[in-house]
Amino acid sequence: MRLTRTMDILNLSSTLIASTEGGEAHHGADFVNVFGYLALVLIVLFTLLSIAKKGFTGRVFKGYLAGASEQLYLFLENMVVGTIGAKGRQFIPFIATFWLVIFVSNIFSLFFTHAPTADLSFNLGMALISIGYVQYQGIKSNGVLGHFKHFAGPKMTGVLVLISGMLFMIELVSEIMKNLSLSLRVFGNIDGGHQAAEAISTVVGGVFHMSWVPAGTLLVPIKLLTCLVQAMIFSLLTCVYISLVTHHEHDDHGHEAAGAH
Repeated sequence: MRLTRTMDILNLSSTLIASTEGGEAHHGADFVNVFGYLALVLIVLFTLLSIAKKGFTGRVFKGYLAGASEQLYLFLENMVVGTIGAKGRQFIPFIATFWLVIFVSNIFSLFFTHAPTADLSFNLGMALISIGYVQYQGIKSNGVLGHFKHFAGPKMTGVLVLISGMLFMIELVSEIMKNLSLSLRVFGNIDGGHQAAEAISTVVGGVFHMSWVPAGTLLVPIKLLTCLVQAMIFSLLTCVYISLVTHHEHDDHGHEAAGAH
């Protein structure tokens, strides 16, 4: 019995070592794929934006791309201003960059076997930028101490200070976990779409005794909706996080006074 367990451990160790040695080359290939596809995404994105910009005139928008970009801007403006408030207009370029990169990258997943947003490291990098920018805006708006005091909740005295300490640790962990939630949400939906399409194609191919049947293309309408929704959710959550750290009570009083007037 002990000999069997020892052999199992040795086999498992050799498998792990082999996978580790092969994993370095695999990760290197993934690294090249991510940056290669990202470069292609940026080329397509800048090309479309430059064509749309040519349709901008002083009075009207000429061309389909110019009109579509106008509608996209109005959509993003309503989302940002509706979530953050009038002061949110300054964040529109930041949010629009996220939306465009994520959406175009997601669209690539419909036509290619790989896409930047189908890689967890790329999504994690975007999440770190998003949450890092949120912390910067919180410190800029409330100061360093004010921003971190916000994690401790309302001011308490006496024994209740322990509760403030617990709230601070919980909120701190929550801020860190936002990076994982943002990145895993996009990665799971985009990479999951690839896996589901491949699985359907393999199963249908097995039924018809063929190596592979492109039955996974039937999921394209659902995957297209996922591309749109995931870009919107990432951008919307970033808006919500910015709103939470830049929100002030006197802003509410100002809005109420303006509404009463």
